[in-house]
Amino acid sequence: MFRRPTKRQLLIRRIITYVVMVIAVIVIVAGTILFILGYRLDGDKGKLEQGALVQFDSKPNGADAKIDGKSINANTPSKQTVMAGVHAFAMNKTGYQPWSKTLNVKAGTLEWLDYVRLVPKALPVESVANYATIYGEKASPDYKWLLVQEKADTPNFQLVDLRSTQIKTSTISLPTSLYTDATTEGVTHSFSMESWDADGRYVIVRHTFNDKSEYIVIDTQDPGTSVNVSTLLSVSLSELKFSGTSGNILYGLSDGVIRKLDLSGATISRGLVSNVKSFDMFDTNIITYTGTDPSDATHQVAGIYREGDEVSHVLRTVGNLTTPLSIALTQYYSDDVVAISEGLKVTVLKGNFPSSSDTLSASLKPYDEFKTTANVDTTSFSKTGDHLIVQSGLNFVSYEVEYMRQTGATVTTSETTPHTMQWLDDAYLWAVYDGHLSIREFDGTNTHVIMNMEPGFDATLSQNGKYLYGVAKASNGTSYQLQRVMMILN
Repeated sequence: MFRRPTKRQLLIRRIITYVVMVIAVIVIVAGTILFILGYRLDGDKGKLEQGALVQFDSKPNGADAKIDGKSINANTPSKQTVMAGVHAFAMNKTGYQPWSKTLNVKAGTLEWLDYVRLVPKALPVESVANYATIYGEKASPDYKWLLVQEKADTPNFQLVDLRSTQIKTSTISLPTSLYTDATTEGVTHSFSMESWDADGRYVIVRHTFNDKSEYIVIDTQDPGTSVNVSTLLSVSLSELKFSGTSGNILYGLSDGVIRKLDLSGATISRGLVSNVKSFDMFDTNIITYTGTDPSDATHQVAGIYREGDEVSHVLRTVGNLTTPLSIALTQYYSDDVVAISEGLKVTVLKGNFPSSSDTLSASLKPYDEFKTTANVDTTSFSKTGDHLIVQSGLNFVSYEVEYMRQTGATVTTSETTPHTMQWLDDAYLWAVYDGHLSIREFDGTNTHVIMNMEPGFDATLSQNGKYLYGVAKASNGTSYQLQRVMMILN
């Protein structure tokens, strides 16, 4: 016989139901949070452990990703959580050479494997332009253009448009009115391309005549507006760098003093930094430099100057003039990161530049420090600031800013003279050794020989990454050809 529950029984049932519901919600929320944080049940150890999230991607995408030999059953782009520790990662795609890397991942981290550039198994070389001679060639940083100079003593340039499959070429010739002693008999002239601006429109050309030199800024889209900087401002320069993309604002080094130059207003600033040996630009308004201490000529210094600051900021002083010293700057997400190499030692500083110039030095805190096996030759960050490359001869050390991870590598070659490693993109380096162009990842892994290439010229990707361009000797052994290899198959 059914009996109606008493009020007390109903209350108890209701309380039990609410308690179970609350516990279930807590378990679900806690489980979700732990899952998001990368916690997984380790079947071998029988306990809950925090793992790491691995983000896969490749160029081209659609590659099968594997972890420790097992497919994750997803093509790139994809992601997977793994337990902390050493793992072997791999990506494979039909028609491309396999990619692999072994990493020791840490719990609670995000491991980015989204930079992988798959290389085709077959690399046929296609000639796209021929030249009787080539003296120089420069690739624009936006992957759109090549500027080819056939002869050193003639200011004629071939502007090669890489923006489409069928390349187009136009000729740029500097008028004799633009450079000094153009028609003077007995004067020997030489022209050399120095650098492009960041937007890939303007090029700095150095003109040497007898024992003098001057700088010219070429507007590749409107050559008639090109400017002789040295004669416009009546200044002798040993270095010149673009600031921004207008082609009008530059910074120059004159008798060891850095000054700001405005071509549109034909003005030159006061001395911004003195006793400078060399300098470089970061972004549009920050200068890194090395030189000697103005108060003690027996000491070297490395520092930073920001536009608008009253004085420069010395970040390192070395008590001699023989120890190799260099400085590089980048921004990684919201942080300012500086690398200073002093002999064998590399110091990484990290912080946020303040608005006040007085506290800039104090805002950068020691972040990491490591040593190389030989004196550092060059120091450079990738464009995105993820990776630092420190080269010493044929050896180099890569440093990953986010993970504070360093890896040493050596270039395998029969040559004894080292070549500076250049950035192909944000994660890959290129160099020419033994007559071949090779690319490798920032840590020296996944090295691939791409094609024959002459040293001293630039290699560059096309804007869409489909082709890799370089300069090589033609089959006759005397003339040259601009050639390319397809990196992304149709």
